Amino acid sequence: MMIARRRFISGLAAAGTAALVLRRRVFAAEGRLETTSVRLPKVFGVCISPQDVAEELLRAEGFTDVHYIETEAARVAGAIGHGELDFGLNYAPLAIPAIDAGEPLTMLAGIHVGCFELFAKEDIGNVADLKGRSVGVQDWGSTAHVLVALMAAHVGLDPARDIRWAADPKVRPIDQFIEGKIDAVLGFPPQPQDLRARHIGHVIVNSTLDRPWSQYFCCMLVGNREYVQSHPVATKRAVRAILKATDLCATEPTRVARQIVNGGFTPRYDYAAQALSELPYDKWREYDPEDTVRFYALRMREVGFIKSTPQKIIADGTDWRFLNELKRELKA
Repeated sequence: MMIARRRFISGLAAAGTAALVLRRRVFAAEGRLETTSVRLPKVFGVCISPQDVAEELLRAEGFTDVHYIETEAARVAGAIGHGELDFGLNYAPLAIPAIDAGEPLTMLAGIHVGCFELFAKEDIGNVADLKGRSVGVQDWGSTAHVLVALMAAHVGLDPARDIRWAADPKVRPIDQFIEGKIDAVLGFPPQPQDLRARHIGHVIVNSTLDRPWSQYFCCMLVGNREYVQSHPVATKRAVRAILKATDLCATEPTRVARQIVNGGFTPRYDYAAQALSELPYDKWREYDPEDTVRFYALRMREVGFIKSTPQKIIADGTDWRFLNELKRELKA
């Protein structure tokens, strides 16, 4: 037994040494880090967990100054564009309008599919039934507003005329829905888990399962354009760390759930573990992030949220070089 244990420990040590040697070879081939500092947003929620648990992976990539800056989800794109953050996970329908407005953002990778769910009162059976009904959103142009508008347009409704939008920055839409003051609300983890546990409303669109939403990335990794252009080695290593963290969410959701609860990113372990287990974090190698940008940009232009063509958004605001290299390097 003692001999077997020694062999096991020796095997672990050898594997660790081999990994260290391989990492040193990769680092040598890539060149020196142009900067050892990286800033990420600290955002309340679950679906953006890869950035939340990436700190140690970033340090393993050579970053010695890893900073998490408290940022509201709606401000992440702007904070990256203004140079307050270097990278962050952001919903595609938030990053695209920022690029359309001239913000210096670069989308670098797709992270996960799905996460948002549209809840409605029991007498509403589908999105078409939202005609003449009230939908709560935090503000105009928010993720929920854009996504529900796109869902409505997809089934032939006029989002501006057919839906009664209840927008109040001071009141959480989810609370209004729970109190029965509005007819529908778009929820993001851990909100759907809470609503289901309390048997409030029912789901009429689940973006993890329902087409076309389930065919495209929800959250994208976005970088500050100047950082990306000036620090290509640091950018590749940051992208690698976050993609490894994404794999961790797919393979060890309960471990990640404990980490984000301990880190103050979300309060309830059970809801976090459930959400992480349900979300497809294993699709970043398979799905094409450019398809996601094209899909959302086209529909946002049709509805009037942006003026640029999908081709211009892709040309001005994406760079898939690092992702393509890492897809070959980080094979499943």
